[in-house]
Amino acid sequence: MRRRYQRTRILEELRERRKTIYLREKARYEATTKREKTQSWKVYCNLTTSFIPWNEVYKLAAGKKRNNTLITTLRKLDGSLTEDLRETIQLMLEHFTPDDKEEDDTELHKQARARALKPTATDNDIDFTVEETRNAVASMNKKKAPGEDGITGEVYKSAFEVLSRFITALYNCCLRSGILPKRWKTAKLIPIVKPGRVNSDDISKFRPISLLNTGGKVLDKLLINRIDYHVFTHDIMNKNQFGITPQWSTTDAAMAVKGFIEEGLSAGEIIVLISLDVKGAFDAAWWPSILNGLKEYNYPKNLYTLSKS
Repeated sequence: MRRRYQRTRILEELRERRKTIYLREKARYEATTKREKTQSWKVYCNLTTSFIPWNEVYKLAAGKKRNNTLITTLRKLDGSLTEDLRETIQLMLEHFTPDDKEEDDTELHKQARARALKPTATDNDIDFTVEETRNAVASMNKKKAPGEDGITGEVYKSAFEVLSRFITALYNCCLRSGILPKRWKTAKLIPIVKPGRVNSDDISKFRPISLLNTGGKVLDKLLINRIDYHVFTHDIMNKNQFGITPQWSTTDAAMAVKGFIEEGLSAGEIIVLISLDVKGAFDAAWWPSILNGLKEYNYPKNLYTLSKS
């Protein structure tokens, strides 16, 4: 507004009008800034203590300040609101970890379940080696928050150097028996509010972060590495699959689209691009279908059984 006022030099009446608008809005801006500074100082005074008053200032300056997620009232599917904390948390659990209800199955779903339950006839894969397990342990981020047992990646790495053969034998026991221990399936679920949606009462405003025990995450890594090896040595992965694929990224996907469009335009064709966003894709991924996909590509029997567990 100041720039518009200063650059109006020929029409005096318009210049005065723009000057008036600029001064009025400038005063509003300064008053708002002063009010927000005062409010921010009051919030800070409530956060800090009289003993070490600069703790919060240091955290803010160092970028270490975190906002705690407040669990507030949420709107249910029928349009009503949750009435207490217990009901709110129950609604969140139902949304983030939906039940797979067999009574809702169609005939196609029933057939898929039946196929997934049948054992596979393929051979077993070889045992995990100590070096293979060491690489999986080394890939754990030591800065990641631990799961329910409180054991961090850094502690687990140190323990592995002392107990490498024992820990590898433990994972091979899981591979041979086809069992992922229940303790490693338990997650600490942390709901993080998505940016700009703090005041929303929609449950989708939360992004759930599951903190798993490090021991279980290492077994996950070992299993995924074996599955990836099977995928890429047998050339199973679709050539248009860019996500969660080693050495591929969204940049490669964008370049593939760019190349397709340029080729079409040079040939005088009309290009139509449709973008789909699947809501809650990972939350709603259906296990029988995934297992049947593994079976279809002849995955080793022990890898299939462990994935099923």
